[in-house]
Amino acid sequence: MTDVTITVRGEHERRVAAEQAVVTLRVAVEGPDRSEVVARLESVAAPLTDALAARRGVEGLVEWTSDRMAVWSERPWGDGHRLAPVHHASVDLTATFDDPTPLSAWVTAVADREDVEITNVEWRLTPVTRAAVERDVASEAVGVAVDRATAYAAALGRGTLTPLEVADVGLLSTPGEPGPGPGARMMRASFSGDAETSPQLRLQPDDIVVSAAVEARFTAR
Repeated sequence: MTDVTITVRGEHERRVAAEQAVVTLRVAVEGPDRSEVVARLESVAAPLTDALAARRGVEGLVEWTSDRMAVWSERPWGDGHRLAPVHHASVDLTATFDDPTPLSAWVTAVADREDVEITNVEWRLTPVTRAAVERDVASEAVGVAVDRATAYAAALGRGTLTPLEVADVGLLSTPGEPGPGPGARMMRASFSGDAETSPQLRLQPDDIVVSAAVEARFTAR
């Protein structure tokens, strides 16, 4: 009996509670005098960075970073003429929290400060959790592919299923082209994660969806 080649796709997803929030804020000032603008930026940013440095490792703060200060100037147009120069200065800060209570308190406190804007809150899993969940989800996706191929084989009256390839979606070799032989496996999966966030700041996140999709090819005898 001639072997039959079966190619299927397997998908799986899991919803996991977010563990960390990465908050990005920007301190930005402008004015007619460059030195005054830079001084004002430093006077606003320094208390923020000092407070973050003091609470790192406590009160839910995991880590924080600060970008370099950016300073630039422009001459806007008005009534068809170039106006006096306007000087700008800004710096971005990023803080990672693992507890929503101190996160909310900190965001509320800094958002009320003049020249400070909360630009984004990104919810995520820790690297360890993410890696573990991705492994589990990939395994489940392969299992779905095997179950689907087994059902096809049974419908065709074939009882022996042999794996040929398991790969990222779109990476299976085209039949007739060189590829792994029977029993060889490319154990890879394509992953995606969606924290289901909106443009608005969300301090109580929805679950993060971790999904995997694989394509698999088998022979059935």
